[in-house]
Amino acid sequence: MNTLYSFRRCPYAMRARMALRYAKIAVDIVEVSLKAKPARMLELSPKGTVPVLDAGGRVIDESLEIMRWALAQDDPQDWSLKQDPQGQLAIDELIAQNDQVFKVHLNRYKYAERYPEQPMAVYRAEGEVFLRRLDELLEGRDYLLADHPSLADVALLPFVRQFAHVDREWFAQTSHVRLQAWLQRFLESDLFTSIMKK
Repeated sequence: MNTLYSFRRCPYAMRARMALRYAKIAVDIVEVSLKAKPARMLELSPKGTVPVLDAGGRVIDESLEIMRWALAQDDPQDWSLKQDPQGQLAIDELIAQNDQVFKVHLNRYKYAERYPEQPMAVYRAEGEVFLRRLDELLEGRDYLLADHPSLADVALLPFVRQFAHVDREWFAQTSHVRLQAWLQRFLESDLFTSIMKK
């Protein structure tokens, strides 16, 4: 049996759960308390961060690797864009931008009191550069890179959601209407609601 060590609200764990659910991979989910991490999880992955997947003895402790592993088992809607090498490069590039750059701005915006060097509005504006780019990608279609969801949509979703939720009123009145619709569609989807059940 596969076991996933997860934390419900962690964006990395969310995207791993969505990919596993999408690929219909049966998995036991262990909800981790970040204050008291299970010994077994630390044995499998000493770095102590979620998600950690124990896939029948194979340990995968990076969310993106878990997603790719799940899609290698089953990818019914072609999230991987198998026939589209340009699309695959675009997936990698968007996820790298999200994980390495946008995530830094998101943390500073969300926890601005920990970063008093700049006002919160500065961190928000830095993060918004990425939101603007995503909104432009959605011109004329419902998803970032194709006419159906790709790995990029699902990998970015939890982070965009977190950014939007820091100040929902602000996000709702921005000009990123396509991105707002994209986010709402995912948040209401069966896939997302099923992985967020307590």
